[in-house]
Amino acid sequence: MTQVRIYLPAKTAAQSGPANARRWILEFEPEAAKRIDPLMGWTGSPDTRQQVRLGFPEMEDAIAYAERNGLVYEVAPPQARRMITKNYADKYAYDKVG
Repeated sequence: MTQVRIYLPAKTAAQSGPANARRWILEFEPEAAKRIDPLMGWTGSPDTRQQVRLGFPEMEDAIAYAERNGLVYEVAPPQARRMITKNYADKYAYDKVG
């Protein structure tokens, strides 16, 4: 059976908003190990499904796709963001330690 992983990606450190982290991703788990080509030294695999990443607006859509195609899926729950509230004026406080 083909295994897939369904998850909601975290936002990257380079972006200020959650624009690319709103879609659920369905990725195929690797079935074959990667190997190094002896001539060129490139890393490759005969498993072309490792290159496929499907995006879905909702988790239920990704699960429905997996069930419709007979895929064994694992859903990773989204990580909760930890908000650290900072005061702008604290950067310039005169009694700041360090």
